[in-house]
Amino acid sequence: MSVPLPLTLRPEGRRVVVVGGGTVASRRVHALLGADADVVVVAPEVSARIRELADLGRLTWIERGYRTGDLDGAWLVQTATDSPVDDLVAADAEQARVWCLKGGDPDHATAWMPAVASVDDVHVAVSGGGDARRASVLRDAVATALQSGDLPLRHRTHHPEGSVALVGGGPGDADLLTTRGRRLLAEADVVVVDRLAPLDALDELAPDVEVVDVGKLPDHHPVPQDEINRILVDRALAGKLVVRLKGGDPYVLGRGGEERQACEAAGVPVEVVPGVTSAIAVPAAAGIPVTHRGVATGFSVVTAHDELGDLPASPDHTIVMLMGVRRLAQSAATLVAAGHPETSPVAVVERGCSPDQRVTVGTLATIAERCVEVGVGSPAVTVVGEVVRLSPAWR
Repeated sequence: MSVPLPLTLRPEGRRVVVVGGGTVASRRVHALLGADADVVVVAPEVSARIRELADLGRLTWIERGYRTGDLDGAWLVQTATDSPVDDLVAADAEQARVWCLKGGDPDHATAWMPAVASVDDVHVAVSGGGDARRASVLRDAVATALQSGDLPLRHRTHHPEGSVALVGGGPGDADLLTTRGRRLLAEADVVVVDRLAPLDALDELAPDVEVVDVGKLPDHHPVPQDEINRILVDRALAGKLVVRLKGGDPYVLGRGGEERQACEAAGVPVEVVPGVTSAIAVPAAAGIPVTHRGVATGFSVVTAHDELGDLPASPDHTIVMLMGVRRLAQSAATLVAAGHPETSPVAVVERGCSPDQRVTVGTLATIAERCVEVGVGSPAVTVVGEVVRLSPAWR
């Protein structure tokens, strides 16, 4: 068989005849109506869906069997009777020079209907050499790759309107990025990145994507928040698709709310893509559930800057502290002064969810000294509460 010539048809307003009224016909009718074709169904009986569309005036139903002459004025015909009628329709189509989609018999058709996937404004059509199931499997694989960002969706021309996406990158492992986050990275013109974001994901960017590093260190913010806001707005107003890639979740102690407000004040469309928050994921990676039946029924997420003394001192309440390694001794003393027992278990998880993750355990009375002994550094998450005893590191 010769190699087919792939084409994309525009049947808008053009007469397309579907012969048959069963399952195949119903599927084809939906696709054709989606392309605004003038659909005529010829069949003595049709599915409930085709009947409903006919009653709504979306298509014309000729309630009888096919007759030679029904293709007059047609541009395309779909046979779907699974009977010798299909052969008659195909012969009439050949005589009338009308392209024919022959249901169940691609070798004797003059056109094939590909499996189609649409992702944003990208439309992918896959022909499986006449094998519809094969085409569907391939179509689904390509669509998944586009949706996940494994294939680039990025526009290569100027956008009439820029936008900003605040993407939570998770606790550091690029595999914990959401599918939506990866897809937006694949489309981005500009990526504004934090120090704690999954930096390995940047290796997948095209060479011409602008990467702006606004990473912050403890007590050292070389790029102030107001300047970060300005960068996001400036690039978006220039027609760029901007991804603000942050560690954890943008709305969990990540100042994502301020960045969204800045974009909205400037009239810039903004999307928030939640991420796997470090406050829960990092303890989990260390074998510590922040809640556990019979042990802890609630938890608080705070920084070492917060008023730790106001937190519940109940043994069934877990405290998760972010960005607090350097103030650990002070934080432990504050909690003890507020009524937490000195024997309360504590775990400090460094570089959570990464190959070099390390867990240091102790109590409120001993944890600061132990962390100094082993040289604990940021990034780290501190967990205070009875749930720490569930960690393999404690045992």
